[in-house]
Order: sequence, then structure tokens, then C-alpha cells
Amino acid sequence: MDKMGLSFKRFRTLVVLGSITFSILITFSLMHQNSIFQLVDGFSKIDVLAARPQNATTNVLEQGDTTVTVKAGGGKDQNITEVDKALRDKDQNDMPGIFPEQAHTQTISDIGPKNLSFEDKKNDPSLSTTSITNDQLLDGLLVSTFDKAMCLSRFQSHLYRKASPHKPSAYLISKLRNYESLHRSCGPHTKSYNKIMSNGAKFSKNSAGIKCKYLVWTASNGLGNRMLTLAAAFLYAILTDRVLLVQFRADMFDLFCEPFPDSSWLLPRNFPYWKDQRHIETYENVLMKSKKNISPEVLPQFLILNLQHTHDGHNNFFHCDRSQGLLQKVPVLILWSDQYFVPSLFMIPSYRQDLIKMFPQKDTVFHHLGRYLFHPSNEAWELISRSYKAHLAKADEKIGLQIRVFNSRNHKTPHQTIVNEIIACTSKHKLLPELDMQKSATYLKKQTSKAVLVASLYSVYGEKLRTMYLTNTTVTRDKVIEVFQPSHEERQNSNNDTHNIKAWTEIYLLSLCDALITSSKSTFGYVAHSLGGMKPWLLRRAYGETIPDPPCKRVKSMEPCFHYPPKYDCRDNRTVDFTSLFHYMKHCEDVTSGLRLVNANS
Repeated sequence: MDKMGLSFKRFRTLVVLGSITFSILITFSLMHQNSIFQLVDGFSKIDVLAARPQNATTNVLEQGDTTVTVKAGGGKDQNITEVDKALRDKDQNDMPGIFPEQAHTQTISDIGPKNLSFEDKKNDPSLSTTSITNDQLLDGLLVSTFDKAMCLSRFQSHLYRKASPHKPSAYLISKLRNYESLHRSCGPHTKSYNKIMSNGAKFSKNSAGIKCKYLVWTASNGLGNRMLTLAAAFLYAILTDRVLLVQFRADMFDLFCEPFPDSSWLLPRNFPYWKDQRHIETYENVLMKSKKNISPEVLPQFLILNLQHTHDGHNNFFHCDRSQGLLQKVPVLILWSDQYFVPSLFMIPSYRQDLIKMFPQKDTVFHHLGRYLFHPSNEAWELISRSYKAHLAKADEKIGLQIRVFNSRNHKTPHQTIVNEIIACTSKHKLLPELDMQKSATYLKKQTSKAVLVASLYSVYGEKLRTMYLTNTTVTRDKVIEVFQPSHEERQNSNNDTHNIKAWTEIYLLSLCDALITSSKSTFGYVAHSLGGMKPWLLRRAYGETIPDPPCKRVKSMEPCFHYPPKYDCRDNRTVDFTSLFHYMKHCEDVTSGLRLVNANS
């Protein structure tokens, strides 16, 4: 009995110790979970329906981010921006892995499910497997076969922007579905891909019979240029039955979700171009050989297609059917470009009818392709959604100001002149109310609110505009203006990942506005207004202290401008104004030699 009693006491002790240990483990688990979600605690539990633009005045975020006032002059008193704070708070560990596709995959999986708690995901209708709506799929542009937690923006972005009045054509939708099937069959690490890549940059005699062909996109210049060329490259891939692969380096990994279902668009590291590009043939050399009647049997497996604006000589013939016939025989094209060359594709007779069927509204090319391709990564979406809910969701109207200053050694425009130009533009077109400079900021009880989003490298613009509306009242005294500038880098640094994620955040926020004022020649502004389906007011370039008259001009099209279009007619090699040949092409308002697609009645 004594032994039995002793054993029972030991058993009871073990049970008590086990219970205590289990409680400690549960407590630690909950504490760890809370630390994971601490970053997004300010908005993760809010009803996302409150972010709908048409219902933006109720049930919106009451806590979280606040406007950060930046003292003029910088120095020690200059506070960091909200985007800086959010980026500082997130995990700063370097991306693991050697290969870009591995790093990208791991980054997305790390930030996906952690952004929302179990209760949030359970109660969020946008994460339900049975609630896919036509709005979420953008009228058929997108497919539903994606893991929602891996790309929240794909299924939540429709809550933040008004439905587009521009519907994609049935033919465009069918072409996208066909492309997705091709990408699945020929994408990275498939049998066809491995076969092509194993040959390296050699010459081929049987390239015409190859099933899968590729277009490799490479980055050039700033994020705006990159996104424009990516959309143009994707359209070219669709037209030529090629698979689009992108060479993303570290500065672009955290920007976008994968756009194609069941396959990656990331160029694997075993692609020969990563190792050595010196021995890869160029388009110019092939073109010269073709003029000398050299047999196409010796065309290379890999070819560099240089469409940079600084490389003008051969661009004049890319739009010719003869050139396209040669390029079609090359299995792998490596694209260098910083231009939105879509108008060139409309010039090519063999592609023209396909394009007209895909885009009956000619000024919707980037609007549709951009919304198909560019979905903010979970990391970028967190920054976008936080800023939107804190500063834009409550406003009755959202006005975006994108200010890019192109100064040179011999020409610098004072900041105050640009501010005065903005005020002249907004007043003339009644985008913002006029200020009564004689009275302090007092308002009527019945008010409407306008949020002004300022996107600029320089903090001075947000500061000056914010001060003006804080210290003065509007003439009608019935509108309250809040000025918000998410970040200010002071200089462009396109090869930095933090700089690019801030730029992408601001581009996307601008595209959510109701009206835009953008800077001439700015590809950043082009992407924002085209994604948003808007025709912005374009600020004219100011010289010295003189404000242009008129200060801004409304553009005729949603399409970006092709700054350096071809000049020669393919048939007789003479210079030609292509606006005389195509009624849906017009010269750009900001680049008189450039071309922009417009609707026939524009």
C-alpha cells in the first residue's frame, strides 16, 4: 500500500507539472502570435467594405497612421514619413536563397498568411473560397485559380477603387487565357524550356520547328519606365506566341505578385544570359546580314533586341513586317527597352487586326494589361492599404498630385513657382477650392472633405501645400482639405528595393484617386493615370519664375506616351508622320514628337 501510495503521489505530481508546462506553452504561443500581428493591428480587423470609394465616409479606420508634419528645412527636426516607419517596422532580414525565383517565393510565403489573423481571414469575405465576384476578376481579365493569401491585392483591390467603365473585349480575354496555357506548357523548368536553354547561345538550323519561344525582359531606368516596357513586352509576347520571362534583381522582388496561374514569370538563374551576354548576337547584326541575303538558317538561338531610346538607329525598322519575319525565327529574344513601344505594334500589318480586335477602345491597352499584370505584393499591399485607410478613405473626393522636376545645370525652376502653378491649375479647373488668404482657417458646420495625395521626391511640395490649407480658409468655407505626402526620397534611386517599393506604393495610391494632376514626360505619372483609367491634367514645364499660361492641359487619352517612335515608312524608307496614316495615333501633349494611342473620336 505504501508503494502504491507513493506511485500515486508521483503520478499526481507529473500531472500537475504537465498542466503547468502546457499552460506556459499556450501563453508563449499567444504572445508570439500577437507579436506577429502587431504591425497591422491598426487596420487588420476593420471591415474592408468601408474602403469602398462610394462609401468612404463611414466605418473607416479611427486609429493607426496619422499625418506626419515635416518641418521645413530638414535637419535633425525632420521626421521620417509613414512609409519609412512601416518599412522600418517590418522584418529587415535579407532575402534567402541564391536564385531569384527561390527568393521571391519565400518572400511571398513569409508575408502572406502572417498579415491576417485566423479570425480576420475567417471573417474577411474577400478571402472566402466561394465569394469570387466579377468585380474581383475585373470583368474576366483575371482568373480565380490563385492562392488568395499569397496575393491579397488580387482579391481585395476592387474594394479600394471604383469599377472601371472600360470593359475588356471577349477577344482580349480569350487571348489572355490562351497565353496562360502557353505559359504553363513552356514556362521555367518545363521540358521545352530546358531543351532550349541547354543549347545556350548557339546558332540553330531548325529554330522554325521549335514549339516554345521566349521573350526575356530586362530592367532599364526607373520603375515607371520598367512597368511601361513590361506591359509592352507582354503584349508583344501575346502577338508572337512567346513566353514572357522577367529578369528581376533584388530591387524588384518585393513589388509584384506572380501574374500567371500555375507557373512563374521569373527567369531562372541557369539562363545563359545571367552568366555572359558578350557572345549573344544582336538584332542589328542580323538585320545587316539579312540585307546581304545571308541565309536565315544561321540565325542564332538567342538574340538581343535593343529598343532603348538612346539606341535609335535600328528602332526605325522594328515596326516593319520584314524585321518581324526575321525575329519570329529566333527562339529567345532578350529585350532591352525603356520605352512604351505599343504604338509600334499597331504599325505592323501582320499584328494590326489582332490588336484592333483585342482593343476596340485604343486608349485602354495599358489600362487592361497593367491591371492584369501588376498586383502589389503582400508587403506593398500592406503599405498601400494602411495609407489609403488612414488618409484617403474618409475623403469625399481624392485628388492626386504627381510632381516630377526635370532640372538641368542651366535650368532650375524654383519650388515656389511649381507650387503656384499647381494652385493655378487646380483653381482654373475647380479641382481644389480657391483660398481666402485674408481669413484664418474657419469652416461651416456642413463640410465636404478633399484629400490631396502628393507624390514627389521632394518634401517641400507637401509642406507648402499643407501649410497653405492649414492657415487659410477656402472662399466657400465648405471644404476641408487634408494634404498627405507618403514619402520623399529627395533623389531617385531606382536600383534600391526600398526606394522602389515606396514608388510602387505611391503609383498605386495615385491610381485610386478621383482626379490626377501629373508632370510632363513622367513615366511615373503615365503608369498611375493609366492604371486608374484617368485622363489627367498635365502640368506644363515652367521656366524661371514664370507660370505657364495655361498652367496645365487635359490629355486626350489614358494611354502612356511613346517618347521615341519610329520615323520611317517601311515601304520606301522615307520619313513619315504616322498620325497621318493612323487616325488613332496623335502626338503627345508633353512630347510633341511622341505618339499616343487615342480613340477615334478623341
